[in-house]
Amino acid sequence: MPMPTEERVSQLVAALVEGRGFDLDGVAVSAAGRDQARVVITVDSEAAADLDAVADLSGIISEILDDAGDFGETPYLLEVTTPGIERPLTLPRHWRRARGRKVRITMRAGAEAPEGVPKFDARVGEATDTEVALVLGGRQKPHRVRVPLADIERAVVQVEFSAPGEAEMDLAGGVAPGRPAPGAPVQDMQGDNTTAASTEGTVA
Repeated sequence: MPMPTEERVSQLVAALVEGRGFDLDGVAVSAAGRDQARVVITVDSEAAADLDAVADLSGIISEILDDAGDFGETPYLLEVTTPGIERPLTLPRHWRRARGRKVRITMRAGAEAPEGVPKFDARVGEATDTEVALVLGGRQKPHRVRVPLADIERAVVQVEFSAPGEAEMDLAGGVAPGRPAPGAPVQDMQGDNTTAASTEGTVA
């Protein structure tokens, strides 16, 4: 069953996604059953994306994929989604949009870890293209340190079920605009606006 590569799909949709004010955060192409393909396109934006904008984007992406004809006669399911709360932070813009959130961080081997601990939880503060301010100490003894992004091997946003301390949030600089507050109900924190469009993927 013919399926385009993820790189090919990215090339097809990148200009459209960016033109609509989104960032293309990822493309995944896989088999969905014996005779169907699945395409998942993850997009993000500075402000929280609304469902209508994501649905509109999905419809146009479907047309682009149909016109390209890379799936041949293979039917495919297209899903356009925004990142969930527990996605890894891998780019500077991810860190900026995660300001105010709690993250679990693993430092790279050999990198100097804050307070000598290579794996720890921290709250995200202001971030640049090269470093991020992290608030350590939790509610009891919050304090801020700066860490080069290059020294961080992995960072994943954590789901929180209670609001953080006021001092923590002050040091972090508050929550990034348009993002849910820490401790909000889990269904409100996911940030997953997903729309799926099933198409035969044939060329007219």
